[in-house]
Amino acid sequence: MTDSFLVSVPATTANIGPGFDCLGAALTRYNRFQFTRSSESSPLEIVVTGAERDHVTTDSSNLAYKAFCECFKHMGQTVPAVHITVELDVPLARGMGSSSTAIVGGILGANALAGSPLDGAALAQLATAIEGHPDNVVPALLGGCRLATVNDQSQGVLCEVPWHSTIVPIVVVPAFEVSTAKARQVLPQQYSRADAIYTMGHLGLLIRALETGNGDWLRTAIGDRIHEPYRKSLIPGYDSVAQAALAAGAYGVTISGAGPTLLALGSEARAGAIAQAMAETWQQHDIEVVDARPLKIDTVGATVVERSQDEG
Repeated sequence: MTDSFLVSVPATTANIGPGFDCLGAALTRYNRFQFTRSSESSPLEIVVTGAERDHVTTDSSNLAYKAFCECFKHMGQTVPAVHITVELDVPLARGMGSSSTAIVGGILGANALAGSPLDGAALAQLATAIEGHPDNVVPALLGGCRLATVNDQSQGVLCEVPWHSTIVPIVVVPAFEVSTAKARQVLPQQYSRADAIYTMGHLGLLIRALETGNGDWLRTAIGDRIHEPYRKSLIPGYDSVAQAALAAGAYGVTISGAGPTLLALGSEARAGAIAQAMAETWQQHDIEVVDARPLKIDTVGATVVERSQDEG
């Protein structure tokens, strides 16, 4: 049995417009996790590289390791001693699914070291159980844009949403954080019937707009009344940045995940100008921008590659 695997997991953008807690897409930016079975006396060693490495724990509280352990527990197996190397490229606590990369990386590393007894459906179910909701972990695991819901028996139902190649996701990442817990706290406990109907109509239109590449539909469909009107209060300069994106040619702007990263959707021809306009507007509010760039939709999802010991 192979003793070392490299797991690559894409960043994600979730809650896309009216798709709160059910719609997400994988992006072409990655965290990588190498899991090597250890024969040393220490049961755990974690090494982290990347610009934000000092913000990641290297003991048993590490999220990738906790997911790794949870997967072995789920399989009914003993957790082995392991050496984990983490290569960070997805910004932490910015609404791009960094925690989901750790969860997916952990369970895939465990599954691989155990001989891959769990299939994709079982892995998606386990990742969702650990994360609490599917909108980030499902596209991180499977790639593409995914709609996730449950049936009347509380079983997960996953649906791929075609994303037209002419629609470019543009992410702009400011140099501050918004905690997911705080982003949840600002949401109301109840919504009006009008807001529910608005959301249903807009989500249906968004799915068709993404599939067809219809920019006019996107301009309407990206609107939301469930999370964005409340969460934007946690993001200084939101309205100005969104307006700058629209003026530069974006079809629409929404909060990526819990924020503060903003996601704009635009054409390939305007993508660079949109990213620049958003970054410059935030900087005019004295807010540093750590990244602003067009990305692509990752269509593959997380990958697992067998590694020899000397490659580690």
